Amino acid sequence: MINLKDASFMGYRRENGRMGIRNHVLILPLDDLSNAACEAVANNIKGTQAIPHSYGRLQFGADLDLHFRTLIGTGSNPNVAAVVVIGIEPQWTKIVVDGIKASGKPVEGFWIEGNGDTATIASASKAAYKMMKHASKQQRVKAPLSELWVSTKCGESDTTSGCGANPTVGNAFDKLYEIGSTLVFGETTELTGGEHLVEARCRTPEVKKKFREMFDRYQDVIERHKTSDLSDSQPTKGNIAGGLTTIEEKALGNIQKIGKKCIVDGVLDKGEEPKIPGLHFMDSSSAAAEMVTLCAAAGFAAHLFPTGQGNVIGNAILPVIKICANPKTVRTMGEHIDVDVSGILRREENMDQAGDKLLECLLHTADGEMTASEILGHREFVLTRLYESA
Repeated sequence: MINLKDASFMGYRRENGRMGIRNHVLILPLDDLSNAACEAVANNIKGTQAIPHSYGRLQFGADLDLHFRTLIGTGSNPNVAAVVVIGIEPQWTKIVVDGIKASGKPVEGFWIEGNGDTATIASASKAAYKMMKHASKQQRVKAPLSELWVSTKCGESDTTSGCGANPTVGNAFDKLYEIGSTLVFGETTELTGGEHLVEARCRTPEVKKKFREMFDRYQDVIERHKTSDLSDSQPTKGNIAGGLTTIEEKALGNIQKIGKKCIVDGVLDKGEEPKIPGLHFMDSSSAAAEMVTLCAAAGFAAHLFPTGQGNVIGNAILPVIKICANPKTVRTMGEHIDVDVSGILRREENMDQAGDKLLECLLHTADGEMTASEILGHREFVLTRLYESA
């Protein structure tokens, strides 16, 4: 068994003290109209990464707050060394720049209105050049594993998920929890029918109340849109093909990811950064790219992703480690799988051994080894929307 109390990794110590395991220079569009300019800058300055998205105009209220929180959190993530922000106009661009600046890392903002694409691209490229110089000077330093923030979400679940891959993550989470790690899980829709089990794991009445409020908020959306059940999307067609018949079955498998010993210490809104160590529940969509993006925005530096039928998700800044217990998926989609735990179903390995295997992969990833999704170029970045634009 791995001695996690003495385990360490080599990462990047950021200006605010947080530890990252990647060293990205982001070219971050504030809005969809700025995607082209960001991609042009990334093409000019090699090593930078543009992360285009589809939103950012005429949002308001809580939806606008979430938009800003996601972009600011993404730029502030410890896996990011520096950021160039490009928007269509100066006011909203400044909000994101100032938010990222609070983390202490280098950030500059540019806007296209009154300047045009070519002048904006030229100015932003000069800034990106300086930031690549800054990032290339960064050196990895040693840190205890407890300083690595780890998130989890599952995708394309099947019967092997609840029996193998998800409990493997739970075993790893139990061991990380014991050393004081900061952890997060979510997928509000996929707790349906098992929400009482999460409630029972909440540390305090206040945490339990906040969790219930988050879960009920989701139920209110269903009621408001006159949806009597989740049969069109939960379980998904892939889940059903894999042997899951009800959302309750799926929920019971999903909850395996938080292990047997973890207590829910906090409840977060979408993309919200935790303030204390421990296990946190984050209200979030079950759509893979959306939730992983929210985990990155909340400051998590590594992600554990169990899958049954096979899911190819990655993320622009957050390394995604895939775990699978389905022998067929390992055989047919092996290039997407980082940790094969199909031996659990064949009784060739026990849960402790599988959990240690996953933790070894996590340590290698933290030290710089690329995940399958990184090698294959999966850099999904998908914003969550609450409602339509004005």
